[in-house]
Amino acid sequence: MKNAKIGALVAGAVIVLAACSSGGSTAAPTTAASTGTGASAAPAGSTAASKGELKLGVTLPLSGGAAADGQPTLKGAQLAVDQINTAGGIDGYTIKLVPLDHAVNGKYNEQQGAQDMQTFVSDPAVIGVVGPYNSAVAKVQIPISNAAGLLQCSPANTNESLTKPEFGALDYRKTNPTKINYIRVAATDDIQGPAMATYAYNTLGLKNMLVVDDVTTFGKGVADNFQKKFEALGGTVIRVGAGADTTDFNSIITDAKTKNPDGVYYGGVVTSGGGLLLKQLRQQGLTIPFTGPDGIVNGAGDAKGSLIQIAGAQAADNSYGTVAAIGDFPGKADFEKAFADHFASDADFKVAGAYSGPAYACATVILDSLKATLDANPTADQAAIREGVRAYASDPSHTFKTVLGDESFDKNGDTTQPFISFYKVDPTAKGGVGDWVFKEQQNFSANAPAAASPSP
Repeated sequence: MKNAKIGALVAGAVIVLAACSSGGSTAAPTTAASTGTGASAAPAGSTAASKGELKLGVTLPLSGGAAADGQPTLKGAQLAVDQINTAGGIDGYTIKLVPLDHAVNGKYNEQQGAQDMQTFVSDPAVIGVVGPYNSAVAKVQIPISNAAGLLQCSPANTNESLTKPEFGALDYRKTNPTKINYIRVAATDDIQGPAMATYAYNTLGLKNMLVVDDVTTFGKGVADNFQKKFEALGGTVIRVGAGADTTDFNSIITDAKTKNPDGVYYGGVVTSGGGLLLKQLRQQGLTIPFTGPDGIVNGAGDAKGSLIQIAGAQAADNSYGTVAAIGDFPGKADFEKAFADHFASDADFKVAGAYSGPAYACATVILDSLKATLDANPTADQAAIREGVRAYASDPSHTFKTVLGDESFDKNGDTTQPFISFYKVDPTAKGGVGDWVFKEQQNFSANAPAAASPSP
């Protein structure tokens, strides 16, 4: 395997930059570039870039209720870019971070996500994109980025159809079916859903689950995977679909109560109603375990739009969620300190979220691939740089040193280290506002050792 050349620099700079940060962007941009501390020019004390500027795009839902997911993720990528620019850029280039917001009325919007990608592919200076966050957005973006040969690295997408041919991935890259341009560091839902089903059945002892999904690409898909595994283990399921605009779940809860569920699984994201479902469950007296995928693990009770904030800390007690990424990685404490220090002056989202580290890793992969491309061809034009970054990042023989550990991607663009992490709400955390607390993690790669069932 080949190792990328600057990954250790970016990951290692976490510790160094903590002492020399000046904060980053505070507002969620919608169309214009956001610079952070070093995105438009090399900072004082660094080697000035001589070749100009190249751009790293970020496509996430950044405003309204979706900000609890998108903003900490954006800042993970921003931290990596700021650190590289502080160190002098890459082979004479300064890197400019360009975030676009595809939230509409506080929820991710596929049409706006497609417009984001059209903006990026039409700008030849964009050498790669971090994002998106939601699988439904990825489905409309990948055909656009694939046709243009523009690399995307998602820190959070989990729907298996985005990458795996047996689930229909070739439908999204019809223009260049043999050229992988979409990669991700997150595990897929055919892993995430069964992982929580096994946890619910074996660890929590649940046998009769109410499963509600938000009828979206992500929510229905992960709930389907949960149900299949849970029933295979011997459990029974009460299955209900509730669209992403649902605000009143009381009739669903009332009907389900007649069948005596001993737990709930919500397939979806908080902006589709996860927090309201939990709140209304508790209001009807159901204190049974509330479980779900990474769509519900979106910050502490003081984060606007988080599940805990919407439901309330006490209502969120006895809630469990998975994150499709490694939760306890070497250097995590240093990363979280650097993140907090770097964004200390920001008004909101000063604490790293579940996908801040993965976004930082995605940015590292793209920047490492840029470095390798420029080292091999110092006079490459922007078209050659874009293609070089895509080809290098998607090559299964390359290994990248990231804050999450070594990352590489298989022939489909999926991470070869698919982790699922388990979290539980502690209603007393953060002075009583409540927060998600890491419990366990498991590596589901083919060569990973068997792991014990997580503890409740």
